[in-house]
Amino acid sequence: MSIPDFQSLMLPILKVLAGAGDRRISQIREQVATAQGLSPEDLQEKLPSGRELVFANRVGWALTHMGAARLLERIGRGIYRITHEGESLLSREPLRIDKKLLREYPEYREWRQGRQREKGSIASADVASLDENSSDTPEEAIEKAIGQLNDVLTDEVLKRIRSASPAFLEGVVVDLMVAMGYGGGNPAMGRVTGGPGDGGIDGMIRQDALGLDEIYMQAKRYADDRLVPRDDLQKFVGAIDARGGNKGVFVTTSSFRDNAKKYVKQSQKRIILIDGPELARLMVRHGVGVRVRKRYEIKQIDEDYFDQET
Repeated sequence: MSIPDFQSLMLPILKVLAGAGDRRISQIREQVATAQGLSPEDLQEKLPSGRELVFANRVGWALTHMGAARLLERIGRGIYRITHEGESLLSREPLRIDKKLLREYPEYREWRQGRQREKGSIASADVASLDENSSDTPEEAIEKAIGQLNDVLTDEVLKRIRSASPAFLEGVVVDLMVAMGYGGGNPAMGRVTGGPGDGGIDGMIRQDALGLDEIYMQAKRYADDRLVPRDDLQKFVGAIDARGGNKGVFVTTSSFRDNAKKYVKQSQKRIILIDGPELARLMVRHGVGVRVRKRYEIKQIDEDYFDQET
């Protein structure tokens, strides 16, 4: 079951608080999750960054917005209580509580206007429209925007790789493997071996200083409509076998034929296939061929600081 957006969680949260006295946020989450029929798997879903749980994030922002409207109040660290205004709203038996309804409350409108003024050069009317129509929490909106930027960047990286020389691609594969931590992340442990008489091996990574464990690589710069056939994989496996190896990574700027994928699954060698789109995604993720243009910090309240006894 999909997790409701944070506005859809407002009414269930307020109902949990109604007549219940003080409630810890953990209790609120548990009771709302039960009421919404969310499974343990649903509750473990994380934002794309993997740093925060989606459900916890949405409950937190629902509490923040309703708190700004004075429908509830925070009375201690992670402890909330419904207010008279909240009880009054529930007595009206609303079908839904959302940002549009919360704008009935002067405190909420003032809070929103204060946030809009802080956004700087963006016109406040535009900000209000965008924010009013969005069901995303700020973290979700940020991560979606980052995802869109990365999608555009990934497409551009793939175009650059497809237009580069085969020799450049071989170097990229070695750099990527090192950036991913193979060979202990030491560039000296990887090298390009491609060229005349390379025996079907374009590069290699030594996993240990003595070279007792090695990963062999093959890189094919193919147009996107030319799929890697089974024969190419057979030759690669043969080249690995000739060197006494057991692990290989085959990278292409296009993709693989079904019979090539099937052959790899049946092979006794451990072969990893990386197609063009996956190659570009890995390069972006591990910082190969891209650089950081700007960094942003997302800060939160330090509860320990504010809860110190005076």
